[in-house]
Amino acid sequence: MEDATINVMPKPSRYTPEHAAAGLDASFPEIETWPNQFPGYEIVIDDPEFTSVCPKTGLPDFGVITLRYQPDKACLELKSYKEYLHVYRNLGIFQENVVNRVLEDVVRWAKPVWAEVKGDFRPRGGISTTVLARWPRARGKK
Repeated sequence: MEDATINVMPKPSRYTPEHAAAGLDASFPEIETWPNQFPGYEIVIDDPEFTSVCPKTGLPDFGVITLRYQPDKACLELKSYKEYLHVYRNLGIFQENVVNRVLEDVVRWAKPVWAEVKGDFRPRGGISTTVLARWPRARGKK
């Protein structure tokens, strides 16, 4: 009897590096700010109708994006922030990347004392996701 060798094809990656980085290089509008008049308080902004698109499946992601921050010298202008968030509506980007990109952009434009962005995404296939990112970032390996 002949010795049969079974050639097992490697399983292709379901998610590629292109999927992982999708949307991160998108062009976003500036988030306008205005001069803060008071020290030491917190601002909380909710977007209860946030939508984006899964970069692999093309299915919509629905959720609530909550921004909490302590302004330093500048406050975010709300209409500008809302228009910024609308750019995500048709953008293929992972939920984790949404939250971290929003945090990075808020920090870039407002330069807050501290900031936190929470994405509470609705269930799809019975699983919901909550992503929380804080600034200043914890020190650690990347």
